[in-house]
Amino acid sequence: MTAPGTDAALEDGRYAGPPPMLRPDPAPDLPSAGVDDDVVVAPAAPPTPFLLAMRRPGWAWWRPVAGLALLAFLAGIAVVLVRVVTLLTGVRPDAGLPAGADWRSLLLTAVPWALAVPAVLLAWPLAHGTGPGPGLSAAGRFRWPLLRRAAVLALLSVGPALGLAVAAAVLLADRELPGPVGAVGWVLLVAVLLVPLQAAGEEFLFRGYLAQSVAAWTGRPRLGAALAALGSAVAWAALHGTDHLGGFLARVALGLLLSALVALTGGLEAAVALHAVVALLVMVLTALLGEGAVPGTAGSAPGEVFVLVSAVGVLVFAALATRRRSAA
Repeated sequence: MTAPGTDAALEDGRYAGPPPMLRPDPAPDLPSAGVDDDVVVAPAAPPTPFLLAMRRPGWAWWRPVAGLALLAFLAGIAVVLVRVVTLLTGVRPDAGLPAGADWRSLLLTAVPWALAVPAVLLAWPLAHGTGPGPGLSAAGRFRWPLLRRAAVLALLSVGPALGLAVAAAVLLADRELPGPVGAVGWVLLVAVLLVPLQAAGEEFLFRGYLAQSVAAWTGRPRLGAALAALGSAVAWAALHGTDHLGGFLARVALGLLLSALVALTGGLEAAVALHAVVALLVMVLTALLGEGAVPGTAGSAPGEVFVLVSAVGVLVFAALATRRRSAA
């Protein structure tokens, strides 16, 4: 149906505009999307703390036992293989890089610890029936940006502190530096490639799976965190040797600080970054300057005052890392 006069306008070649159209009926009023006053909306559940990640649905007391048994079995295989290599080559593992040690000793030490990373990742699906994400952070994944930021902070805080401690030991305590170790190039290459992985393996095992197992058995956030921190710190320090009481207590203190970083940041990234940077710097300085160059790494090193200088740098890193994380 066309409007009057439209056909005549088309015959004349003139455009008369569109035909008239009916206005659509107004839309009916829709009910408001508000919540009924009688309906109570439950608040969202708080996120599960990182150390209690094993207490999620499906939790059973035997699951951490199964996971630790698997890790112990794999560790036993690694120990046997290391012993076989030692018998065949005469090379002994030694994380301390003592005088006379070479890159082969460092390699034999770092590789088994580096393999702890895939071992822990394997324990989660086999023992807990879920992916390894909860064992990495409260976010359910490894937060690489946080790792990179923490590594830079560690270099800027711990690096100068270690350098100052070495310089003070030489200038104030008249300590003589033996000089580079043998095959220093190979030692540095193996250190750069494997020492960070070794540090990550130790953190995945002690501050990760072992600490989460202890906290899960308690089921209480604060008590679990305290027991996990103390237990993992003592076990980690004892595994590195108990011959020197001062060194053992220093490692226990560092382990407690690493556990605090894990609890405050909700994951392993900051602890892995600090551990890797400290271990790599100590190894590089030891390789370039000689055994005992870094105070506190050998029994002949000068006293605790110089170790305290390095500890200040570690504490500065901890303050910066937790502050940046809480502000993010």
